[in-house]
Amino acid sequence: MSAPRVTVIAVEGISPFHLSVPSLVWGGETPVGEIEPWPIQVAALRAGTLRTSADFDIDIKHGLEAVRGADVVVVPWWGQPETAAPDELSAALRDARDDGAELLGLCLGAFPLADSGVLDGHTATTHWKWADVFRARFPLVTLEPDELYVDEGRIITGAGATAGIDACLHLLARKEGQRVANRVARRIVAAPHRSGGQAQFIERPVPEPGSDPLAEAMRWSAANLDADLSIDSLAAHAHLSRSSFTRAFRARTGTTVAKWVLGQRLSAARELLETTALPIDDVASTAGFGGAALFRQHFVTAFGATPSQYRAAFRSR
Repeated sequence: MSAPRVTVIAVEGISPFHLSVPSLVWGGETPVGEIEPWPIQVAALRAGTLRTSADFDIDIKHGLEAVRGADVVVVPWWGQPETAAPDELSAALRDARDDGAELLGLCLGAFPLADSGVLDGHTATTHWKWADVFRARFPLVTLEPDELYVDEGRIITGAGATAGIDACLHLLARKEGQRVANRVARRIVAAPHRSGGQAQFIERPVPEPGSDPLAEAMRWSAANLDADLSIDSLAAHAHLSRSSFTRAFRARTGTTVAKWVLGQRLSAARELLETTALPIDDVASTAGFGGAALFRQHFVTAFGATPSQYRAAFRSR
């Protein structure tokens, strides 16, 4: 069986890293003797010189006509997530789907796919920072912002920049087998499969403290995660009734006290896992979880990885 023909769509201002990911995983450096490298063309809305986000331009030899006949079409990035993609790009993506091509939207590249309508009724992911914009623009698409990539059969979407590697390795494993994907992953020094989703990369800062009683109670709780952080306890620190505190807290944070406290405890636990050698039991108690079993349960639910797996991936060396 011949190698899939790939067309990667570049747009103005693209990061060279985003553009290079498909070639890195599928291109000419694939393991000799294992598979035939996938032939890859780079196309733009129109052929010509294209500005990148780095200090150089690139010469694109192909326009969107290169999408016709491709087995795999990749949109690795998009620079205007709040603006609809041009009609000619949307039409090319729909035609590619109708012709049987597999479509990949990596990072913000999920936006042009959604603009074209090919994601309607499907599940997708994109960079977590733009999740709210994606939901508002595409109500017919189910967004899973915690996932590194989502495989919907002939359509795959990936999260942030390096999650494009995860998505491309996944498609390689699906087409050529896990053994080939593992060898490519070793060559580029990447994990064949990363545990957890992009939730493990999202910062969860403490809301900016202020001088009002609610902010002071939040600041106190964030500094005393191993204390009793029930609603009644926090309401007492804010000198408010339980009901008044609950209403004010939701208005301030958009969430419940329990969810906010859990987020703060998980954030503290992540930092301890990354920066200390504390045993897991001590991390659990310091972050306010009480026992290691409850800590592991919440951590796996939130990040899709055990505390030990997270530490192995992120701990500073």
